[in-house]
Amino acid sequence: MSFGLIINHNLGSMNALAALNQNQNSLQQVLQQLSTGKRINSAADDAAGLAISQKMQAQINGLNQASRNAQDGISLIQTAEGALNETQSILQRMRQLVVQANNGTNTSDDLKAIQEEISQLQAEIDRIGNKTQFNTKNLLDGSLGVKAADGTVTIAALTAAGITADVSGVKSGTTLSFTLDTTNKTITVSDGTTSQTLSQDPTNVKAGTVLNFDKVGLTLIFGANVDLTKYDGTNSLDGQNITTTGNTLSFQIGPNGNTTLDISIADMRSSALGTGTSNTTVTDLSKVNVTTASFDENVAAIDQAIRQVSDQRAQLGAYQNRLEHTINNLEAAAQNLTSAESGITDTNMASAMAEFTKDNVLQQAAISMLAQANQQPQLVLKLLG
Repeated sequence: MSFGLIINHNLGSMNALAALNQNQNSLQQVLQQLSTGKRINSAADDAAGLAISQKMQAQINGLNQASRNAQDGISLIQTAEGALNETQSILQRMRQLVVQANNGTNTSDDLKAIQEEISQLQAEIDRIGNKTQFNTKNLLDGSLGVKAADGTVTIAALTAAGITADVSGVKSGTTLSFTLDTTNKTITVSDGTTSQTLSQDPTNVKAGTVLNFDKVGLTLIFGANVDLTKYDGTNSLDGQNITTTGNTLSFQIGPNGNTTLDISIADMRSSALGTGTSNTTVTDLSKVNVTTASFDENVAAIDQAIRQVSDQRAQLGAYQNRLEHTINNLEAAAQNLTSAESGITDTNMASAMAEFTKDNVLQQAAISMLAQANQQPQLVLKLLG
């Protein structure tokens, strides 16, 4: 198709202008990508890519925050464990004093002086238990501990039989059921989801026996010889249960649901330590007294307190180790997901610079051609003389 010399429509100029506009739009887009470092700056750039990247970004933000939550948990655990380290040092000193007191060379005044120091140490254990805090939360006063509560078996009946149920590793609101096998001489504890069986003749559990059902979180401490088939003189523990109650600290250690870690810390004050022995006078650490109680009862209570504090520190250490591995996993997941998100949204600077150079040249060419096209109608003037 051929066109004569016309002045009402300059098709060459219109085509050059359209090309210039396209080049300018492309150049502006590339300039934005280069200046922001992002390939997707609006939904129009890549609608599907934007939707995918936003979901990834939500996960990345959640992973990073979960990592910070886990680090806060470690800080709390270190605070509690550091305080218990001092409590344990105090217990060691108390035991030394009790041994010192059981010596025929001591006078009554000597024993009073020794007891004065023991009383001060007991008070310091209580002060540590009452005042150890993290972000104003008490850690060692039992407010974060899970306790055994009555089920079909009452805790008072277990205590009377010389049995202490340490449920600090069990989630609050759990029902723990017992199964006795007198033939195979085993005891099984179940929380409804997990069961654990230990070898132990239920008809003859010796004083001082500790049964650690670590998979369930229960520890049974026997302060007296017990026949569990008639632990209270009549009833059997077989088929019976206890429940748990109390508060726990829950840490969100993942970006999505069902990714929490519950931490429980038992009461670490003197009245809660040293329990579970067969003692009749020194029933807990606060009752230790070298002027009124026997050496054997005093030492038994202190040794039991040392075991309780050691068990709690071991549990806290296990929590901390788990959280450290959790942080490593979260950081690796965040790094890998960030790399994937970067591949979708970030600008390939080399490719964008090549595109910028091309569009810049095309823009200059389009401007030049537009100028040439605008000169075409002036040829008509030569025809008009």
